[in-house]
Amino acid sequence: MWLGHSTTLVETAGARLITDPLLRNRIAHLRRVSPPVGPIGGIDAILISHAHRDHLDLPSLQRLPRVPVIVPGGVGVILRRAGFGDVIEVEPGDEFVVGGVGVTATLADHDSRRGLRKSDARAVGYVIGEELRTYFAGDTDLIDEMNDLHGRIDVALLPISGWGPRVPEGHLDPVRAALALQRIQPRMCIPIHWGTYRPIYRRNAYPTDASAAARFSEIASTLTPEVDVCVLQPGEHVSTM
Repeated sequence: MWLGHSTTLVETAGARLITDPLLRNRIAHLRRVSPPVGPIGGIDAILISHAHRDHLDLPSLQRLPRVPVIVPGGVGVILRRAGFGDVIEVEPGDEFVVGGVGVTATLADHDSRRGLRKSDARAVGYVIGEELRTYFAGDTDLIDEMNDLHGRIDVALLPISGWGPRVPEGHLDPVRAALALQRIQPRMCIPIHWGTYRPIYRRNAYPTDASAAARFSEIASTLTPEVDVCVLQPGEHVSTM
């Protein structure tokens, strides 16, 4: 299930894992334009890709059950200071098990400073599951290491936009996301990180953000016609069995 922005609920092998939970209608200068997120229960673990406030939001985490929180190395201090006890720090390549499901941390190319020294603020993605593999990219630019996932992923959760009129370095826009899809070649792709928030000084989301999924789907249909691109609206889900 895609809940909006980079927040997804991955249900696999009897486990429920949530990624980068951002559950509030207002965060800093951003306001949610999609329907609000209701209560979420039955979570086995929380996967955080990096420390930016629209991905590591402490008030949102406090709305969830106290379960293991997986974060990139150097980010755990933020959660421990906020009173979270079960925090696991990982590096790209680390393999671990949460909720009975195997997860591997992957490399991400993203400047994730949040009041920390740059060397301490890392970013990662995750491959979730073993028989049915889901790749959650977090925030990242196009990187060569995506080739290592070629043909090994069933579902790719790829960010394709943001909230502004352009997507800066360290992110994927519709074109770069389609190139990433070409490298990964999953069975299915669900575009995320688009059309969920707008700046408070605008009445509507930027058109480039609101139309990002349509643009991504158009490019992907040319580059990777064999990949099923499934565009969801926040709150919608799809079965990948």
